[in-house]
Amino acid sequence: MEKIIDENKQGEALILDQKEGNQKKLFIESYGCQMNFSDSEIVASILSNQGYNTTQSLEDADLVLVNTCSIRDKAEQTVRKRLKYYNTIKDKNPNMKVGVLGCMAERLKTKFLEEEKIVDLVVGPDAYKDLPNLLSEVEEGREAINVILSKEETYGDISPVRLNSNGVTAFVSITRGCDNMCTFCVVPFTRGRERSRDPQSVIEEVNDLWGKGYREVTLLGQNVDSYLWYGGGLKKDFDKASELQKATAVNFAKLLELCAKAQPKMRFRFSTSNPQDMTIDVIETMAKYENICNYIHLPVQSGSNRILKAMNRLHTREEYFELIDNIRRIIPDVGISQDMIAGFPTETEEDHQDTLTLMDYVKYDYGFMFAYSERPGTLAGRKMEDDIPADVKKRRLNEIQALQRRHSLYRAQQHVGKTQEVLIEKTSRKSDAHWAGRNNQNMVAVFPKEHYKPGDFVNIKILDCTSATLIGKAVGYSKNNELN
Repeated sequence: MEKIIDENKQGEALILDQKEGNQKKLFIESYGCQMNFSDSEIVASILSNQGYNTTQSLEDADLVLVNTCSIRDKAEQTVRKRLKYYNTIKDKNPNMKVGVLGCMAERLKTKFLEEEKIVDLVVGPDAYKDLPNLLSEVEEGREAINVILSKEETYGDISPVRLNSNGVTAFVSITRGCDNMCTFCVVPFTRGRERSRDPQSVIEEVNDLWGKGYREVTLLGQNVDSYLWYGGGLKKDFDKASELQKATAVNFAKLLELCAKAQPKMRFRFSTSNPQDMTIDVIETMAKYENICNYIHLPVQSGSNRILKAMNRLHTREEYFELIDNIRRIIPDVGISQDMIAGFPTETEEDHQDTLTLMDYVKYDYGFMFAYSERPGTLAGRKMEDDIPADVKKRRLNEIQALQRRHSLYRAQQHVGKTQEVLIEKTSRKSDAHWAGRNNQNMVAVFPKEHYKPGDFVNIKILDCTSATLIGKAVGYSKNNELN
């Protein structure tokens, strides 16, 4: 399972509109991928109905929750430091309760509660609806834990509260869990088997977001291309479905089309895709609807067939190239990004060179690149020696990153001189006088504010670029804005 981790958002204390009558205060902090931030919105919605309003002041909180990630050791160490800090605050405010949510909760349940005694409750990714019961246990002086993984839970009936939202873009979860047993990944063990959400509930959430002024939705899942709704249940049990269920099943291409047709003025993206599961009908659906963005996050992890096999990635280098060729044939102006791991166990210099030549072939728009970090509980952690020296990992990662910077600049330069539609999201991080938004290919563009506002679709003449940002000037509203 691949995760896009936005380093700028790590540890954000989430806050939402205060609900009248709520007396208790919730401080909730999130780490990891967008799925975790989306889950925090579900938790905030559940606790809002239990009398909690969010706060950004840790010292004022009645309940402190940290939504955790296990995909990299750095994330776990950061969370541990935060938990120790929470407990220094708790010494001054003994009534404050501390809880761990998410992937680390499932993986380190007994360690947190029984051995280290640093939290009051531990709640796994499928147990958030049990929070009211667990909090009652804590209030009565008992430790509380629920990390049971579900075969059905998708939270499709929970309307998430949008936390720290720009009011323009939102994430809508469509699947939970993962069936791909990549040897480096803990997700199948912490989030369970793959199951999909009722498409009708997805469309209802999309429609609700449009009514509230949102203009772009990213459909979110561990592996969105595996989406398959046939009336409920695990994807692996589809072969046991009735003939009627099979005939009326909704796959990801169909769900994407349903969303595009339900709100033709709204832009749609999706993340994350898995090369072995992405099918031509998804690409053709993207090409068919103008409001589906021409951007695919398509993690590969390595360019070496030997390492791909060791990772249990169920595709080869050649199959990945064939998929890339098909995507570019059907959507010539597509933007593609990657995930890459440097220094996986047994990786040789030849394997590393295979990764660099793969990158040269694809020339990704941008990527998320990491040195291998052994994760306890994974097959690689149990069966493979982490035998690549740290300095070698670092050097290989630096080479991957340097090559990606060159490719990112190459891709960005192809936009210069063109006029492109950009959805304004927020003020630029570097200048209060400029707006920032993204084009169809998910590249960030900045331009002078003038009379425009967030949520506007604006045509931008691209005048210059860096490897990460397009720089331009607005030349008027786009045709999509006229539809708003």
